[in-house]
Amino acid sequence: MFSGHLHEIRFHLIFISSSHQSWDYTSNETVHSSQSLRSFTTFGLVGLSTEVSLTASPPRCFRDPVTSADLQPRPLHLASQAVAAMSDLASRITDPKEGAAPAADAPADAPAAADAQVDGTVEELGGSGLQEPEWDVEVSLSDLQNNEATPFYSATKWDELGLPEPILKALLSLNFLKPSKVQGKSLPLMLSDPPRNMMAQSQSGTGKTAAFVTTILSRVDFSKPDQPQALALAPTRELARQIEGVIKSIGRFLENLKIAAAIPGALPRGEPVRASVVVGTPGTVQDIIRRKQLDVSQLKLLVLDEADNMLDQQGLGDQCMRVKTMLPKDVQILLFSATFPDKVSNYAMKFAPNSHILKLQKSELTVKGIKQMFIDCPDGNTKYDTLCKLYGLMTIGQSVIFVKTRESADEIQRRMTADGHRVSALHAAYDGNARDDLLNKFRTGENKVLITTNVLARGIDVSTVNMVINYDIPMKGRGDTEPDAETYLHRIGRTGRFGRVGVSISFVHDKGSFNALNKIAATFGIDLVHLDTEDWDEAEATVKDVIKTNRAQAAYAPSATDPRPAPAA
Repeated sequence: MFSGHLHEIRFHLIFISSSHQSWDYTSNETVHSSQSLRSFTTFGLVGLSTEVSLTASPPRCFRDPVTSADLQPRPLHLASQAVAAMSDLASRITDPKEGAAPAADAPADAPAAADAQVDGTVEELGGSGLQEPEWDVEVSLSDLQNNEATPFYSATKWDELGLPEPILKALLSLNFLKPSKVQGKSLPLMLSDPPRNMMAQSQSGTGKTAAFVTTILSRVDFSKPDQPQALALAPTRELARQIEGVIKSIGRFLENLKIAAAIPGALPRGEPVRASVVVGTPGTVQDIIRRKQLDVSQLKLLVLDEADNMLDQQGLGDQCMRVKTMLPKDVQILLFSATFPDKVSNYAMKFAPNSHILKLQKSELTVKGIKQMFIDCPDGNTKYDTLCKLYGLMTIGQSVIFVKTRESADEIQRRMTADGHRVSALHAAYDGNARDDLLNKFRTGENKVLITTNVLARGIDVSTVNMVINYDIPMKGRGDTEPDAETYLHRIGRTGRFGRVGVSISFVHDKGSFNALNKIAATFGIDLVHLDTEDWDEAEATVKDVIKTNRAQAAYAPSATDPRPAPAA
């Protein structure tokens, strides 16, 4: 408590208008009691600064410099835990010695921050701890003036979100101790009424899938289990199946939850879809809507995962737009991806108009726990020999090898198998059942090394993958004239999942591939490490050392009062 003393506290607010122009307000106020502190915590405005704003006087009105309209603070109904936590902060501001503790390193037996929280949403699919980045997520509201309908705050505990009890129970049982930074920022906005669109960008492994799945399950009326109410689209069947698994995990305690997978070969032709949640690929979903198999008349929510890829590709983008035009006009649209290039971002804002936006700077997109290396091969012919020399390192955990074409994947698999190495290949030429089987074997660890194309570059979560090899540098444009920086980022994001360590190794063999990798590194501010293969023993020791000792230092650490259930197997 403040104990009647006066304390001058500087505060700094940053606002982002609907036109995305920003401005700030700085002031000094006197604080009389903890009640004054509580009154500030009810401001319906966001403070993106790390400083805390405290006021004892009545809330001020701020003026939007763009529209000249007054911005009225809006009370929020915070959970009692949040108020108590802020009151404790107030008492420590009053008496710095009270409750203070000297800074110290974590004890040796303390769990690593990255391992303290387990992403149970993909427990059956190989989940792990959440990756918590050190930087903040920039939030732009679609309509700052209309904050009467916008719960503009960041949740730090699940019970602040008003989630249905079965969903809350599932999240806790799956070792989600508290919302990740991305979940805490996005869920209050996605769950607000009336529903608003959102574009959300964040690194791989920060809980994006769990965020939109929680929103889906919170929106569905389970008294109508056969009526489609939510639709999630993914670019590949593998990612659609994974999302289906996440929905089953977070929805495990919900009665009457029915999920349909709208992917090639999964639905009986001609039979109506009887499920409240549908997950699929754009082409199949478009077909079943046209054939009247999927009734979209009561659809409330449309989610696009890996949205930049879906909207950028000519075929997928057209299919997504056709699906959207078939849906009710008031459907809520959520777009999620680790990357949103400028040209795609502009189109996405038209696809999901008047969206709330969560985004990062390019330099913040790479995951800290991934050590990015490259090997300079003398020529294209020696790349295969180099790959085989790395095989022993690939099987320390699990590895994914990315190549340019299906033919390359098949050829490398054939040659490595003939040379006595156990590897498998997966690409779009395989039929659906074969692809499902291959990925399941990789998830369970039956297969340690998977050779693939960009079909698996996005979204696939196998937590034990600790190495990604870019056998071919990803390129785009006619004649592969430009490096594909976004695909590179998604590829290496298959390792270092949820705060774990990972290694990516890219092969360069000529001036073109070397320049392409350098451009990618410059785009994201990556410090590439040259792996010298003149001495293979030393090279292997370098990679092994990274895998064993380079722990991802997440900026997320649960408090001592949080429960710490044993991590899921």
